[in-house]
Amino acid sequence: MRVRRYRWSDLESVWALHQICLAQVGLAPGDGVYYEDDFPRINEIYLADRGEFLVGESDGGRVVAMGGLRRVDDRTAEMCRIRVHPEFQRRGFGARIVAELEARAVALGYTRLRGDTTLNQPAAIELYRKYGWREISREERGGCVVIYGEKELVEAASPLLNQY
Repeated sequence: MRVRRYRWSDLESVWALHQICLAQVGLAPGDGVYYEDDFPRINEIYLADRGEFLVGESDGGRVVAMGGLRRVDDRTAEMCRIRVHPEFQRRGFGARIVAELEARAVALGYTRLRGDTTLNQPAAIELYRKYGWREISREERGGCVVIYGEKELVEAASPLLNQY
């Protein structure tokens, strides 16, 4: 998988990937758990405001993974939109996106990452816990339990980067 920065021409592909991945875990756009208003404004919300949005392409150029980094405040960024197409899961693609976003967060001067997932997404929970995230709270929203987590960043890059 090749990881690169999002381009406008990726919008249709990342929207489709988002929908496929939510459906895989029984969620749907507009169900009250996830917001979608950021997709048409990725450049504004992520790239132009001290953030990042990455896509992972298969050998054929198909967008099969993605993830965003959104500014919360001067010290904190939210890692969001981590998605890997079901046909490409369990190959380390999600870990690669997380590692690249963590490294980018450090380079942008953030010292803390925040994020959320649901109990419907055990692979995401496992990935975050494996790489040092800690749960900070839970809430019921839209019929799902949403888990909020965070990770303190250090100047050194994530150990995940050493794998690639």
